[in-house]
Amino acid sequence: MTDNLVVTIARQYGSGGREVGEKLAKEMNMAYYDESLIKLAAEKSGMSLEALENVDERATPSLLYAVAMGSAGIMPFNYGMLYETPLNDKLFAYQSQIIKEEAAKGPSVFIGRCADFVLEGHPKLVRVFIYADLDKRAQTIASRKEIEVGEAKNLAVKTDKKRASYYNYYTSRKWGRIENYDVMIDTAKIGVDGAVKVIQEYIKNLG
Repeated sequence: MTDNLVVTIARQYGSGGREVGEKLAKEMNMAYYDESLIKLAAEKSGMSLEALENVDERATPSLLYAVAMGSAGIMPFNYGMLYETPLNDKLFAYQSQIIKEEAAKGPSVFIGRCADFVLEGHPKLVRVFIYADLDKRAQTIASRKEIEVGEAKNLAVKTDKKRASYYNYYTSRKWGRIENYDVMIDTAKIGVDGAVKVIQEYIKNLG
């Protein structure tokens, strides 16, 4: 059942999306990718890992990017011969190619990075969105970062806005819209373990 299966997980900050992905990958013996994609992109491009980390999942509007992307979905790596390409756009291009390459190798779980868009058309793609009540997420973030709940709530809102801006810009879609995903799960109600079980059950029932 897991042959060529790819699960992409978009998530609200503090909802446990990363934990869901890690547990799912471990239980189903699938490769797992999150920030590791930045390291792979740095190795592939020769660019500074620190510089790429500073722009990860952040959009910088670029007319050149829009022109280069066109309807192809991914821009070519040599398109910057005449123009200076924003680092954000370079990272997105490299990460996108790596996502496709790694997904072709075998069963994989990808966290964020517009992977659902990048892998559109993959024969066994399951697109998941993990969310939770803001108060619940704020409590989780506050505990994890040892900050006040009010500060954690503001951080959650700001982080989600950045993720939405990144996704909306590079995909021309709306982050969190139901039509962009196959499964949407509220972890505030069923927790990380429950979310993993829901995804596994969905996979079992795929044709």
